[in-house]
Amino acid sequence: MHGHDLKHIKWEGRNVHVHQYSTQTSVNDGHSHTVQGVTSPAKNSMGHVHKYEGTTTFDDGHVHRFSGTTGPPIYLADGTHYHMIAGTTTFNDGHMHQYSGWTGKNY
Repeated sequence: MHGHDLKHIKWEGRNVHVHQYSTQTSVNDGHSHTVQGVTSPAKNSMGHVHKYEGTTTFDDGHVHRFSGTTGPPIYLADGTHYHMIAGTTTFNDGHMHQYSGWTGKNY
């Protein structure tokens, strides 16, 4: 598993609060997939969450869809924070996968 730090994205001249994420699914039917992307924007409030959705990597001849809402922010001593993601992919090719991980930090 790996993550990325993303400080700011500009949209229409404003900073937008988003996080990148990347994690592996469980191994089911002899393979796993990567779940990765960028969360939806959120307001910079203490208890905010982000929505996320996407398609896994193409492995073993197929993909799965995933979507969810992050957990609340987990603040660090340096003022940054991250969020937990977890869920289950869609049922494709006779199976589904579980995933869990963390977003990258944001300021």
